[in-house]
Formats: sequence, C-alpha cells, structure tokens
Amino acid sequence: MPDDSRKKIEAFESAVAATARAVAEDKGLSVRFVADHPGLSGGEMRLPHLPAQAADRDIAEIRGVADALSLRHRFHNPVMHARLAPTGSLARAIFDSVETARYEAIGSRRMDGMGVNLTALAEKRALAAGLGRPAEDAKAHMAAVVGLLVRERLTGEEAPLSVDGSVATLRPLIEAAVGHHLDKLAERIGDQQKASVIARTLISELLGDTPGENDFEDRDEDGGDDASASAAEQPGGDTEEAEGDEAAGSERGESDGEDSAEGDDDGDAAVEDTEGEASESGEGRRESSIPWRPNRPLEELTDAAFYEVYTAAYDETIRAEDLCDTEELDRLRRYLDQQMAHLSRAVSRLANRLQRRLLAQQRRHWQFDLEEGILDAGRLSRVVTNPTQPLSYKLESDTDFKDTVVTLLIDNSGSMRGRPISIAAISADILARTLERCGVAVEILGFTTKAWKGGQSREEWLTAGRPQNPGRLNDLRHIIYKTADTPLRRARRNLGLMMREGLLKENIDGEALLWAHNRLIARPEDRRILMVISDGAPVDDSTLSANSGTYLEKHLRQVIRWIEERSPVELIAIGIGHDVTRYYQRAVTILDAEQLGGAMTEQLAALFEEVVPTPRGAMRR
Repeated sequence: MPDDSRKKIEAFESAVAATARAVAEDKGLSVRFVADHPGLSGGEMRLPHLPAQAADRDIAEIRGVADALSLRHRFHNPVMHARLAPTGSLARAIFDSVETARYEAIGSRRMDGMGVNLTALAEKRALAAGLGRPAEDAKAHMAAVVGLLVRERLTGEEAPLSVDGSVATLRPLIEAAVGHHLDKLAERIGDQQKASVIARTLISELLGDTPGENDFEDRDEDGGDDASASAAEQPGGDTEEAEGDEAAGSERGESDGEDSAEGDDDGDAAVEDTEGEASESGEGRRESSIPWRPNRPLEELTDAAFYEVYTAAYDETIRAEDLCDTEELDRLRRYLDQQMAHLSRAVSRLANRLQRRLLAQQRRHWQFDLEEGILDAGRLSRVVTNPTQPLSYKLESDTDFKDTVVTLLIDNSGSMRGRPISIAAISADILARTLERCGVAVEILGFTTKAWKGGQSREEWLTAGRPQNPGRLNDLRHIIYKTADTPLRRARRNLGLMMREGLLKENIDGEALLWAHNRLIARPEDRRILMVISDGAPVDDSTLSANSGTYLEKHLRQVIRWIEERSPVELIAIGIGHDVTRYYQRAVTILDAEQLGGAMTEQLAALFEEVVPTPRGAMRR
C-alpha cells in the first residue's frame, strides 16, 4: 500500500476513534481497528479496517458502526437489557432490534451527520438479514422489519429502498397489531427501562400465544445463557452485553428463587383463608381505587379498603371510534347485522313490548268534576236538564314518570367471544333504540383489558423487583360505545367494534362497575339504572397470580354491596351461563345467549314499574 494511502487511512481511523470517544463521552475508551467482527467489550471498541480502495459507502458504513457502538456504550445498559429480555429466539431478536433502534435514534436526532452514517449502517444490516430477497416464512424478517419501523417512528427516516419490498409486506400486520405501541416509544426514547417495558408489551401482542416466544416469566427465573448467545448472534453484537447477561442471570437466579418461595407461601395462605383481610399497602404500590360516593366520607365504607392498583398510568378510557377507523367500523357493523339478522326480529318484538309498557306509564289522564279548569263539555247536559247543577271542569295531569338514564355495561372479556358478544351487541342496539323513543337516555359501555396476562403494569412490577401484594396488575381498557347524550343513529356502528378480533381479553369487573357508576352519578337525571351483562366472575391471570385467588371477586362483592346499599343507582345484572345471583341482589341467569334480549327487556320493564325499597336496598314491587 502506498505511503500516501496508508497515511490517509491512519488519519481517517484516528479521526473516527476521536469522534467515537467524544460521542461515548469516555476519554478512556480504547478504539482498535481489527480484521474480524466489530464489537464492544468492557472499555474497548473494535472497528473494521477501511478497505484500501474505499468508496463513499464504505466510509459511511464504518462511521455508522463507530457511531452505533459509541451510542451503545453511552445510552445502553447491558445488565438491564439482559434482565428484561424474553427467552424465545424471535422475541429476543425483536427486543434487541427495538433497543438498538432506540439508542441509535438518540444520535440521529441530535446530529444530522450521524444520522447519515447510521442510515448507511441500517441498510447494510437489513441486507445482511435477508430483507433484500423474499422469504418463505414472514417471521424470518419480523425482527429486522420491526427495528426499521421503530427507527422510522423515532427519526422520521423511512426504510431503505433496497429492502422496501419486505418492509411493505409486513408493515400492515405490524402496524395493525402494535402501531400504537410504536408511537409510545418516541416518548420513552431517553429511558431504556420504560422503552423496554413497551417493547415487551409490543412483543406479547405481536406474537400472541406463540409457544416459547413471548415467555417473559421463565426468562426472569432462568439464567442468561440463552440470551447471551442470542445477543452474540446479532449483527454488530458485542461481548460486553453477553458478559452482562451472565452476571445478570446469576444475580437473578438467587433473587427469583427467594421470590418463588415467598410466592408459594402466599398461595398456601390464600387457600387456607380466602376471605381473610388483605395486607396493608407496601412499598411500590400506587394510589388505590376505592369505591366511594361523591361527597361521602370514605370511613362510611362497610369493608376495609383492601383493594390496590399497582399503577393506573397505562389504563385507558377510550371511545369506540378511536380504536379503529371508520371503514373498519362500518365493515364490523355489517358483519354484526349479518350474523344476527334472524335474532333481531325476536328481540325487536320484545323491545316493542317494553316500549308499550313504558309509554303506558307516561300516558296522560284527566281529572273530572273539578271546580275550576277546562269546561267539561261532556257534562253540560246535566246543567241543561237541571239548572241548579254547577258547571263541571276537568284538568289534564301527567303520571309521575321520572327523568331516567340507563347504562348498559357489557363484559368484553375473551370468554364472551362468538355468539354471546354478538347477541349482547344487537340487544344493546335494539334496547337503546326502544328507550330512546320513550325519552330515556341510554349509555352503552364495555370493559376489558389491554393485554393478556398483564400489560405494561405487570412489566413495571417485574422491573421493580416484584413487590409483595401489588394489587391489580393489568392495564384496564374501558370503552365508550355510546354516551347518554349521543343519538343512537350516530353511535350505532360503534357496536360493531365488539366483533373485532383481538379486542376481547380479560375482565376486572369491580373497577368497571365503579367507572360506570361514577359516570351515572354525574348525570342530571332523577333516576339512574345500571345493567351489567357478564358471563363470569372477574379473571385476570397476572393479578390473581400475585395476590390471593379471590382478590378480584372480593373487590367485586364489596363494590356491589356498596352500590346496592348506599348509592342512588339501581343495579341489575344478567349472567350468561353463569350464576350472578350470588353477587347481585337483583339478577337473572340465562343459560342460552339467545335469551339475553328477553331477559334485558323484562328486567328493565320490571324496574319501571312502581317499586318500594326494602331494608338492604333491594327493590320489591
């Protein structure tokens, strides 16, 4: 090699090494140029040599490798990464690609020149991962495409044109499943722990129930050997992370063994005393969700406020139209109408019967033989035949029909999938239409969770070291299908959302009841009715595995008892194939989902008849 070329290469490598130390903010960082694979180990960075006949692309790629490893050294914690990583090979690959895109995006957003270098490196990685050619299995490209989509969200840089075909193939699937999680990463770009929590949730929803791929629990309890091997296989991977994985795995094995033993003790205690008092709030808990009536002191609650919510930061109350676009809502509504066409006629007949009963109570009547009012022409003949008779008057009067609002709270759990949720949706539609004709305001709500077996709440709990008795450990999703003030014609298509695949997950009934109850309390109507439609007891695996087995059920009983005894809201429940009479005082259980329409109309019709209160707030005709 000529001396001039060698000097230029040495000058280039010296400049790259100085830049790498500056970006990494580590003056003691050792930078070596080697012939083998680049990487980062301890305080040493290994970079590839510049070819003798280097093109502009080669220069950009080497700079990109140096920038990527410098950003890793500065913004990436390998021990935390190993501790939070999943076990499955595909899940781990996605987890690594999200983290790589995160810390590299920090540099791209701060320096435009670094962004150009990292773009060249991203294209080289994508081609090395096979994105430039078709794959028989789409999952083979999943991790690389997710990394490119995360990079696009965080930097605004689209995927390289050379791999656009593979990205375009998987983009709709990924965007539909986890697009909202990708959006959240931009808010957590500077926090590796929070970004990792989002990445884990993203993987859980993207891979679903794929065996061995989204198993985070076993990853925390096993060592870090598999994860270390996976990290070493990643393009541009380094031994520093592998070493960190081993150390984290060793520490985790000891701590998790203690946690497991304690968890077994807790489980035995729960079996022995399922109705025992829950323990007091511990470190790491969040503000509890306690049922209360506005302007009522908390001390008036009959039971101790045992229920805790680990964190409510990831809960959401969302309108149905915000969960999917208008075109999809229309398609789901058409599907619902097709599925339930034969049932709608039967429910309509029941609804007409309900309407006649309600209108009969609102019918006006006349009072006769009054001394003042409107002259009663029908009794003038008496005056003609006997002039001594006084004139007779009449007045029109209304029955005492209170201004009323009804809330239909529908269980959107996975066990309602199929025929039960379809019938619940169509029955709610027809009942809302019927009550609206009678001047009764109707609100339609649904409740489920955002994830199976715990969402970001559980991830945060795992990251915090699994504090004991954490309380509820899943992210709530409360859905507003129709508000009481919205005409049904504007909200009718929203009910089709219940047919959406992937919407129905787990159910935490107690908090859903409180949410619907508090919305009713804020209404101006004189009479408020809450109807709950559910097919079982509350179930959330993540919450029940970290607390007693009756934790959610005990809270549901407490909320129901409080509403029935102290709240002005009138509570009704309909259980589909599940006996809810053991929870609610006014309830009915139906064995066939097709009986739902009739049960709903009969229960509402009975409520609108004249009632008198009994000692515990139960209603008797």
